[in-house]
Amino acid sequence: MSYEQQLDATFAALADPTRRAILSRLATGEASVQELAEPFAMSQPAISKHLKVLERAGLIRRGRDAQRRPARIEARALQEANGWIERYRALWEANYARLDDLLDELKTQKKD
Repeated sequence: MSYEQQLDATFAALADPTRRAILSRLATGEASVQELAEPFAMSQPAISKHLKVLERAGLIRRGRDAQRRPARIEARALQEANGWIERYRALWEANYARLDDLLDELKTQKKD
């Protein structure tokens, strides 16, 4: 999967509040589908569909433990998305700093 495709999959997966809540839960440790379904008013198959989206995006990994398939969070895809966001945050911060400088200059000129 290319970098752009990975970002698309990551942001598409993160667009859903249920999937974000699942990731928040998995940030505390691995969990089964049953454990992940508990706080939601949805079936285990519906949670499994969300897990498949997260897995395809590389945000989680599912293991095998006898009958159980625990899910755990994977940091790499989130790190890549964060890196992309940080580049734009730096751009906007630089723009705001220039705007602050301009406003300060205008205030100084107005006082004089």
